[in-house]
Amino acid sequence: MSEARQGPLSGVRVLELAGLAPGPFAGMMLADHGADVLRIDRVQAVSDRPRTDVMDRGKHTIGLDLKSPEGVAAFKKLAENADVVIEVFRPGVAERLGIGPDDLHAVNERLVYGRMTGWGQDGPLAPTAGHDIDYLAISGVLSMLGREGGKPTPPINILGDFAGGGLMLAYGVLLALFERERTGRGKVVDAAMVDGAALLFSMFYHGVQSGAWGPRGTNLLDTGAPQYDTYETADGEYVAVGSLEPRFWDAMVTRMGLTDLPDRHDRKQWPTLKSRLAEAFRSRTRAEWEAVFDGSDACVSPVLSMPEAVTHPHNVARGAFVQVGDFHQPLPAPRLSGAPEPDLSPATRLDDLTSWGLPPEESEKLRSQGVLA
Repeated sequence: MSEARQGPLSGVRVLELAGLAPGPFAGMMLADHGADVLRIDRVQAVSDRPRTDVMDRGKHTIGLDLKSPEGVAAFKKLAENADVVIEVFRPGVAERLGIGPDDLHAVNERLVYGRMTGWGQDGPLAPTAGHDIDYLAISGVLSMLGREGGKPTPPINILGDFAGGGLMLAYGVLLALFERERTGRGKVVDAAMVDGAALLFSMFYHGVQSGAWGPRGTNLLDTGAPQYDTYETADGEYVAVGSLEPRFWDAMVTRMGLTDLPDRHDRKQWPTLKSRLAEAFRSRTRAEWEAVFDGSDACVSPVLSMPEAVTHPHNVARGAFVQVGDFHQPLPAPRLSGAPEPDLSPATRLDDLTSWGLPPEESEKLRSQGVLA
């Protein structure tokens, strides 16, 4: 039997159906804060070797054949004792397997059923395949990302998969759990990455429609402005400049020793200003610029590699990264005062499913049939 986890979500039980990154990320967000997350994988994918992927931290895992009647029956028993199911299939797949929302609410009306897809549960694109870049494209977000004169450039798969997808699903699950306290019934959460990506850009839709926000790469926050961009240093590294407010800009140019600069509020002068800044930043190494701006409000920071970020003094002071096994990983966020240390151990197979409604003799029978691992 698994030990009780600690944290604000202690006592919340989550069945996470294995899938691509956004689903496990949502499960990780819940597990990081104390939820008991049981990952349901394919039988052949499970072994006694711990799962060291960061997004599987703090979880348990089992293999279950959901294409067999016995596997479906076992999953329903697990769902009877769960608070949340995270499902990441295309629309209709869970229903065909017999584990859709209606199937599971018939055995547990309090269950929160979290569904993660790219396009959502309905709409003309719902049954089609897609990836992060496609969801950004249809939401309008991708058109806004990139430099002036260049093609639209996705920020890896952060906006659709993780921010607009996994994080929104975890948020939706918490909303449904909160509402369940009033109603006693679980909701279905339809988390679509195309919806989440659009929501993340709420600040910009009005500006685009009103004309206040121009084409990509020409605006204040999208590398159009000299005061919000990256600049190469003498050693081939980079610094990030975010000196938006006048006092921060003044602090930066004063420490750089720059005078007679054009008015930064005149957009026609932005290319000239960028050229002056680029020339100046190339005159010293990144470390030298760090020393120049140390302790200032100039809003100039070194662009660190991921290994460098682990050892940066600020991150070290806050304990922003922890080492688990041979690898560093980010600490759970956000931080809650008085919360216990999170369990960041790799996911291990859960052998005893008694607390989940499957007694040992039933589990052994399913294992002998090749249905459970």
